[in-house]
Amino acid sequence: MKPDQSLFCCTALLGILCSNGISAADRNKENKPNILFILCDDMGYGDLGCYGQKNIDTPCLDQMAQEGMRFTQAYAGSPVSAPSRASLMTGQHTGHGHVRGNKEYWREQSIVMYGNNKDFSVVGQEPYSPDHIILPEIMKNNGYTTGMFGKWAGGYEGSCSTPDKRGVDEYYGFICQFQAHLYYPNFLNRYSKAMGDTAVVREVLEENIQYPMYGEDYKKRPQYSADLIHQRALQWIEQQNPEQPFYGLLTYTLPHAELAQPNDSILRMYKQRFFTDKTWGGDEGSRYNPAVYTHAEFAGMITRLDKYVGEILAKLKEKGLDENTIVIFSSDNGPHEEGGADPAFFGRDGKLRGLKRQCHEGGIRVPFIVRWPGHVPAGTVNNHQLVFYDVMPTFCELIGDKRFPKKYLNKQTEGDCFDGISFAPTMLGNDEKQQKHDFLYWEFHETDQIGVRMDDWKMLVKKGVPYLYNLVTDLHEDHDVSADYPEIVKQMKEVIYREHRPSELFRITLPSLEP
Repeated sequence: MKPDQSLFCCTALLGILCSNGISAADRNKENKPNILFILCDDMGYGDLGCYGQKNIDTPCLDQMAQEGMRFTQAYAGSPVSAPSRASLMTGQHTGHGHVRGNKEYWREQSIVMYGNNKDFSVVGQEPYSPDHIILPEIMKNNGYTTGMFGKWAGGYEGSCSTPDKRGVDEYYGFICQFQAHLYYPNFLNRYSKAMGDTAVVREVLEENIQYPMYGEDYKKRPQYSADLIHQRALQWIEQQNPEQPFYGLLTYTLPHAELAQPNDSILRMYKQRFFTDKTWGGDEGSRYNPAVYTHAEFAGMITRLDKYVGEILAKLKEKGLDENTIVIFSSDNGPHEEGGADPAFFGRDGKLRGLKRQCHEGGIRVPFIVRWPGHVPAGTVNNHQLVFYDVMPTFCELIGDKRFPKKYLNKQTEGDCFDGISFAPTMLGNDEKQQKHDFLYWEFHETDQIGVRMDDWKMLVKKGVPYLYNLVTDLHEDHDVSADYPEIVKQMKEVIYREHRPSELFRITLPSLEP
């Protein structure tokens, strides 16, 4: 069945962008900070050394934390990829946003061949609504050059929401997160004006398609997507200069399954370290090839990602861009157990309950590190409660865009809104000026869960049944105290009924308002 693009290609935001436009030349004179947001995939709160990990080496990210601020109560927008990224992009929580789950567009598409390998003719996820502005468009409207490298997951190929149509100047990576299950894929997506692209295209990996997508010969594929994406990101940074502010979103797929990477010094080190390891038989339908050394593969993927971060920071210093570039590192949700990954082995949840796809703390609390020399106090640890939909207002404050949020609301869309609060004061060491959330909100239809955090109270609703936890005394969310605090339960239910807007695509079960 062909995707119905007419459902999504509604009135664009051109009027908003044009009416608020200020020339790039004027903005460049203001010496705005550059921003790089590095978003990894399925890394748990406890997967980095600076967050307590003992078995995986992450020297570059640990150093980044020493040179910046490490947040201990930062949250993803959702417990899975596409809606979490949508929250970052739209500044909306999953009770308000259009994309609230991993809705796919590849399952019933016609087949195309790459060598002897079958693939889909259209791939991607539910598009971002064109009636609501997203973060790259705001940055572009403020005179920034914009680049994105890695996973998109905000629309399918040919839809009204692909990077070329949503404020991204240069893109390379996976439009579709399902395609990203293969680290040695048949193709990657590209949008490059310099190469003459007028839309997102497929760049076929000719060396990979000589070998099958699954089985023993898959390991002969030489073109490793994570390296290819990282090299394009470095090339893009190399092209930047101090006169033109830039915004980069580097959405690396590591350490998401499948567990696969080059058998280089990183992987060999962990094969020796974890002499007793586990094997995994594979899942061809999910595109997860078998893995022989699952612990070594997973640890190696995180160390490889750490190496990438180190190379990015080194490139900024080499270019003389280090002191005027804000670098943020985080993960899109909690740890996974797919493709043979073993969260328990590494204690990856940082002593939090729950994994990816769950609104328990382990599914949504993520590492979050900010570095900006001379501005963000070095070596600080902060417990401010922030969430992905706070990133948009934070960036607007940091770059001096005082038009947010009013001027970016689409008056033709009923209920258009933003849900975030800038955490720029906290970042810059001004905690006393920091506004705080009355509550944080998540919902996820696939497991039929809703999460609400209010101060130190956490409510989790599973299939309409509410559970209440005090995170100060019960961080692991083991003891439901809802019967002891009916007024707190009532308040948090009222938040749910106020914040949830019905979605035909992503339905959940609301709790009863009755005691």
